[in-house]
Amino acid sequence: MSLSQEKIISQNAENESRADHSMEAFHNSAHFWGRLTLFVLIFMSLVPPLYMSFIVGAHPGWGAVFTGLAGYAGFIGIMWVLEPITYYPTLGVAGTYLAFLTGNIANMCLPCSVAAQKAIGAESGSKKAEIAGVFGIAVASLVNVVVIVFIIIGGTYVISLIPPSVESAFNFVLPAIFGGVLGQFAYKTPVYGLVAVIVGMAVLFSPIFGLIKIALCVALTITIILFLEKQKTKS
Repeated sequence: MSLSQEKIISQNAENESRADHSMEAFHNSAHFWGRLTLFVLIFMSLVPPLYMSFIVGAHPGWGAVFTGLAGYAGFIGIMWVLEPITYYPTLGVAGTYLAFLTGNIANMCLPCSVAAQKAIGAESGSKKAEIAGVFGIAVASLVNVVVIVFIIIGGTYVISLIPPSVESAFNFVLPAIFGGVLGQFAYKTPVYGLVAVIVGMAVLFSPIFGLIKIALCVALTITIILFLEKQKTKS
């Protein structure tokens, strides 16, 4: 009886060792292909603006480039650090590469990964959950790409039919997106949303150099909110 138990324990240990070796090989492969595809994507993303700027001669000027970068980084730059850290336990190694390659993580990749894990009853953070999550993200990404291709092809035709009076309304799309994101976060903490609006209006109408307005707005808002949080903690 004891020999049988020892044999079972030995076999379980051997199976566990094989599983660990397989996952290690899987992670090494994921790191190789993940880094390769991400670097290729970064290069391909830089090609069109570089071509338009230095070959076609349509460079908008470094002031506009840095203003846009400062505004975008100030608004969402913190997520460049937080998202990989917070999403990694659920996505895993391969899932993280795949999700950041395709984008739309919070709304598509993460829910699909969790749904795939729940469908097979995998415990979050386990090897089984990581593999299931990768399949969930892969299928979601494939569907996303197919849908986007059809939308781009059909959208170009639809836009060509839109009258100029309606097409001019597209200039308000970016402010509407920023307003929607502000509303999303302000709904949770209305006071912080009010602070952001007041600071933004004050900076907008102040006689400050336009290049630093966005960065100053973000810095002041964060400083005031941190001060309010400290006061709340003390009280």
